[in-house]
Amino acid sequence: MAAPLLILRDVHLTFGGPTLLDGAELSVSEGERLCLVGRNGSGKSTLLKVAAGLIQPDTGERALKQGTSVRYLPQEPDMAGFETTLAYVEAGLGSHDDPHRAVYLLSQFGFAGDENPAKLSGGEARRCALARALAPEPDVLLMDEPTNHLDLPAIEWLEQELKSLRSAMVLISHDRRFLTNLTRTTAWLDRGQIRRLDRGFGEFEAWRDEVLEQEEIARHKLDRKIAREEDWVRYGVSGRRKRNQKRLGDLHAMRQDRRDYRGATGNVVMEAAEAENAAKLVIEAKHISKTYGDRKIVTDTSIRVGRGDCIGIVGPNGAGKTTLLNMLTGALAPDTGTVKLGANIQMVTLDQKRESLHPEATLKEVLTQGQGDMVTVGDNRKHVIGYMKDFLFIPEQANTPVARLSGGERGRLMLARALARPSNLLVLDEPTNDLDLETLDLLQEMLADYSGTVLLVSHDRDFLDRVVTSVIAFEQDGKWMTYAGGYSDMVKQRGHGVKARVANTMDGVKSSKKKGGDKSETSSRKAKLGFKEKHDLETLPAKLDALRTDVKRLQAKLDDPALFTRDPATFKKTLAELETAQAVIAAGEERWLMLEMLREEIES
Repeated sequence: MAAPLLILRDVHLTFGGPTLLDGAELSVSEGERLCLVGRNGSGKSTLLKVAAGLIQPDTGERALKQGTSVRYLPQEPDMAGFETTLAYVEAGLGSHDDPHRAVYLLSQFGFAGDENPAKLSGGEARRCALARALAPEPDVLLMDEPTNHLDLPAIEWLEQELKSLRSAMVLISHDRRFLTNLTRTTAWLDRGQIRRLDRGFGEFEAWRDEVLEQEEIARHKLDRKIAREEDWVRYGVSGRRKRNQKRLGDLHAMRQDRRDYRGATGNVVMEAAEAENAAKLVIEAKHISKTYGDRKIVTDTSIRVGRGDCIGIVGPNGAGKTTLLNMLTGALAPDTGTVKLGANIQMVTLDQKRESLHPEATLKEVLTQGQGDMVTVGDNRKHVIGYMKDFLFIPEQANTPVARLSGGERGRLMLARALARPSNLLVLDEPTNDLDLETLDLLQEMLADYSGTVLLVSHDRDFLDRVVTSVIAFEQDGKWMTYAGGYSDMVKQRGHGVKARVANTMDGVKSSKKKGGDKSETSSRKAKLGFKEKHDLETLPAKLDALRTDVKRLQAKLDDPALFTRDPATFKKTLAELETAQAVIAAGEERWLMLEMLREEIES
């Protein structure tokens, strides 16, 4: 086994409230790839700062092997005092580090190096901080949510870059796929202590559930043993005084263990307040387009959204995902084409920047809209404190301003407010940002049970695979294409994931000519159809005919007026199968049409 480079021993830390770290221990060896997981508020970021030497614990020891270099990526980088992005990144280099790597990494993240750090957006500052952390290729790399504000092309590039490094790594991330692809060891921070699994994140969740189940069994046995001993105290204390004293002492010790037991943090109780069903066709967009200046955001795109669909919208940053979402929901008018919303639509929106939360408003005011102590959830009214507890807030936080909440707490607050409103159309723009794994699980289950329609913008590949029924993907030059299934299904169908956006086709042609090239890689025109495209063009009609036959069969089954009363489970299952088949047909027809148009263009 490789020698440890960084060791934390018996770390205790309290910030004026409940104990945050209670004897936590962590070791990082040469080349180790470790993920640090735990609930929001469990102390993961704090422990990482202790490991980086930025926070001194109340008690405990931090040991660093002599000569070991450590770099830390914070969630909110401080870039004050630097005139350019290049100066900021170069400030993180050591005397023996390659200065050219700073330029290379900045270019990979879309920087020229002369940008003013004070004028960067949150996402841009995050990418610049990543370049600074990666540039020295340190012995130990500590990264707190490195995928925040990154789009899918950047996340997948970062994965490959990290795989190529020899550095030991400790990663905190809510992105399951990112952790699964990179880590070989898991450190679970639970109730102030570290539980270690010498396997990657892919096996963590099953192990965690098993540990908690065994813990619950042990607690139940302890409760039964205490009950038996208390019964003995009441009815059986006599003779053998020393033995009785020892037994009484054991009972007191068991009672103390029971009092000291810190149960696992409860789960979020997440349930959407549902409105009456909307029309069967929720959204129909025909040949919509949107252009800003010379830039095409959406070009001649047609999309149908049916009741019960859960549709993911994916693409690189700057592609226009939010613009497309606003057009589909009627918040933004298209330049050309039409968008028709079905009858009886009640829409609830969760914005990715949490901008609709006023920083000075208290948690209670946000949930009650400043009116009393009650929250209306669908047709029910609940006291605000009880509703707060459903989302893991404690009563003492009722008057806490939004500005003092963590990113994860703001995410939960936005969900709590959104889900209290009656809806049959949920519009979620990056809902997974800052949510812990357990809350993601509950959000996933809630969306699975939600009978309404969901439009979801996300860079979380695993979450998309678990939730959506189809994916709308950006295809360059304002084109958007619908694929049946989740993100992985989309990758299989198109042969690749989300690629970085090409800024402008004509710009690509000009830059190619400047370099002496005759052809532009950004040209939207193709010389010929690929093998998969030819295969799809030839086989899709037969597949669609078979699906249409299935639709007729399922529709005939549902036409039985007594089916719902006689067998509601079969009715629900058949309806779900019908809607899935219709979604697959719609996606298949769109793809066949696109391929046929492409074939005609090539032949002409």
